[in-house]
Amino acid sequence: MSEPELSRRTFILATGSVALVALSAKVAGALPTQNRDISPLVLSSDLYASPLPQRLVLAVAVGKKYDSSSPAKIEIQAPESSETKVLDTKLYRSGLPQGRGVYVSEPVLPTAGIWKARLITRGEKVPFALQVQSTPIGPAVGTLASKSASPTPSETMGVNPICTREPPCALHKTSLDTVIGTGKPVAVLFATPALCQSQYCGPVLNELLKIYKKYPEITFVHVEIYKSNRGVELSPTVEAWGIESEPWFFTVDGTGTVVGRLDGAFGREEMVKQLNALQSN
Repeated sequence: MSEPELSRRTFILATGSVALVALSAKVAGALPTQNRDISPLVLSSDLYASPLPQRLVLAVAVGKKYDSSSPAKIEIQAPESSETKVLDTKLYRSGLPQGRGVYVSEPVLPTAGIWKARLITRGEKVPFALQVQSTPIGPAVGTLASKSASPTPSETMGVNPICTREPPCALHKTSLDTVIGTGKPVAVLFATPALCQSQYCGPVLNELLKIYKKYPEITFVHVEIYKSNRGVELSPTVEAWGIESEPWFFTVDGTGTVVGRLDGAFGREEMVKQLNALQSN
């Protein structure tokens, strides 16, 4: 089967709201790329200054097609610094669109600003840039999750439909305000199957539905991004959580503290990892 074509629209949308792709390397002062056919696409939507490791996720395009067949490393360089650090990546394919695996690393990004970066793959070093915000957009690991309500069949909160999946999923029976911080572990998926913009968020709900019954002690809640199928106005729960993109997956312990989060692009394997950690917390 051939690799899927990468349209210009997909290329732009796949990068997320705060990420810069290879062509933005000029802004960061990186060297010109030696191979303009290789393009790193930054899918992380919320990189922020922190002394702790955080998840950086990339897709790779070769020409007009996605490619996840070659190993890769990432070299990063902080603003106003001459030091570089090379990071290993882990390639995930399970539960992601065919041919669209993602590369994940865990850099420490202590300084806000434009970081220089290079994708090392296929014998090339391809420059790109990372926009690191001073503060996180969504709830960070170690902070308290919002205790706002979420739509249910009996209280839709003006959201219609409360699930754009066909048929609707079963993860809308419980409102988040009744479980967050009540001693119960909670897993929350923010995604809109029918209105997916990045082409990575479409399958994620179905992947969660394949595994959630293996964790009966965890309460699972799916929250749609928009109030309607027009895809204009954000749902009240999304606004309360402060997120500005999709998809997102949060694991929250019994105290209401966020203990794990995934954003941008992720599949079954990373969700299982987060759920196992929550279960053993």
